Amino acid sequence: MTGYPEDKSYRRIVTHYEDCLERHGDTHLGVDWPDPEDAATRYATMLGVIRDAPGTPVSLLDFGCGAGHLLNYIRHADRPGIDYRGLDISEKFIALCQGKFPGICFTAADILEDQEAVDPADYVVANGVFTEKRDLTQAEMMRYMQDTLRALWPLARKGLAFNVMSKQVDWERDDLFHLSFDDLAEFLTRDLTRHFVLRQDYGLYEYTVYLYRAAV
Repeated sequence: MTGYPEDKSYRRIVTHYEDCLERHGDTHLGVDWPDPEDAATRYATMLGVIRDAPGTPVSLLDFGCGAGHLLNYIRHADRPGIDYRGLDISEKFIALCQGKFPGICFTAADILEDQEAVDPADYVVANGVFTEKRDLTQAEMMRYMQDTLRALWPLARKGLAFNVMSKQVDWERDDLFHLSFDDLAEFLTRDLTRHFVLRQDYGLYEYTVYLYRAAV
């Protein structure tokens, strides 16, 4: 579908997260978030993409759902009306989620190989999917992000949210994916939509992007 290289280098990132789960178990460290409070801030920011009035029924696809911690957050934050579904390329994480959340739909699939395996939702979120590049080059990670967003955008009926590391920092880590506003905006405008919001107002060294089908 996307012409991604046959070596599927992005799967090395998946292996990294599975190693974190093996070492740290079902914790914030198991999905490689260093601080639980910052992780909660990210969950709240992801849900900020939802424009509907509180309590309005909406469907939400959590792409790269990991251990399902966003669903935990939704339940503890008392966010009624959100029909949650989880999707992850890792069968290990999906098996964990299925054991924790009986009755919730969790799917193991590679969106770059089988987009048709995933049903659309009102909103799609991809939290932490594009923040770490590990040993991928900047160009490889950029292509992975672009291909993935091209695959996800048709699945989002109303909006899509994702985060990347900011370049407005004192120093950049080689294993993280720091991306300039201009480079990202050029891609979004050309390939996806002109209706987007860039948020760097929540105190972390990253920013979150909301894409929408139409202007407010």
